[in-house]
Order: sequence, then C-alpha cells, then structure tokens
Amino acid sequence: MAYQVINSIFERMDADACAAEAHGMATGMLCINAQAESADWLNELFQDASPLLDEDRTLLLRLFEQTKDLLDNDEFEFDLFLPDDETLIGERIEALSRWCQGFLFGIGTSYSESVWPGDVGEILKDMMEFTKLDAEAEGEEDEAAFMEITEYLRSAVLLLRDELGSDVKAQGTVH
Repeated sequence: MAYQVINSIFERMDADACAAEAHGMATGMLCINAQAESADWLNELFQDASPLLDEDRTLLLRLFEQTKDLLDNDEFEFDLFLPDDETLIGERIEALSRWCQGFLFGIGTSYSESVWPGDVGEILKDMMEFTKLDAEAEGEEDEAAFMEITEYLRSAVLLLRDELGSDVKAQGTVH
C-alpha cells in the first residue's frame, strides 16, 4: 500500500492527521487491544469531517487490517507506515514524528492505568522525544540516524504490544 495514496485521502478530507499519524494511532490502539475496531479509529480520525468516499474507507480499512495482521504475526514483519526512501529526509522525519504522536494518542485513548509495566514508560518517553525531532536534516549521518530510530521503533512496538496487551488482558483495563 503506497503512503502517498493513503496520505492523499487525509489531504482531500482536510484532516488534521496524516497517513503516518493515522497508522501510529492504529498501531497504538492495537498494541493495547488486538481486537480494537477500525470504526473507532476512523471515527477518531474524521470526527469533524464529511463522510468518507467508499473507496477511501476501503483503503483505510485495509491499512488498519494489515496493521492488525502484521502486529499479530510473529515473523517481525511489522513496519511503520512512512513515506518511501525517495522522499526527502526532512519529510520522512516529519512523518516519523507524527507517527509517534499518533501512536501515543492511540495508546492514551485505550489505556487507563497510571503506572506502565516493565520498560514501557522508558519507551514511551523515547517516543515523546521523537515527536520533537528536527526535520531540518540532510546527509548520510541523518539518514543513518533515521534508519536507527525506525528500527528501534519497530522493535519497541512489538515489545509494547506484548507488555501492554498481556497487562490489559490480566487487568481488564481496556475501555
């Protein structure tokens, strides 16, 4: 699924979110509750917008379902939904920052405990810092740092899914 195709839906709808932020939100929701509903996600994304076209709704639902499948898969195939490598590094960094914002929002809408289990608190603090990344970047060092952060986030998401998903199941704290 192409990032630009999905992002164009958000641009057409004049939504506050972008494709990366929406994917981050879906990922956060699914880390807390593997049974999270795509309808809740869409409602949150397009609260004040006019109704989605059927074609756009279908594409967004496919993104949500693919995200759910990849998070459930033990093959470590999950990846952040970001612009491709041909996109300027500054735009990719901005998308990464917004992905983290969406993830944190998705976690926050689904998790009601005040204490985070295990390493979750530290990972979420890192994500908060990633929301402040400077998009004024260029060169190989920044490319390498970007790749390092995305790999860290891929691993962190799977760890969070395991930590938070099992914690929620044990405590019944999903709303």
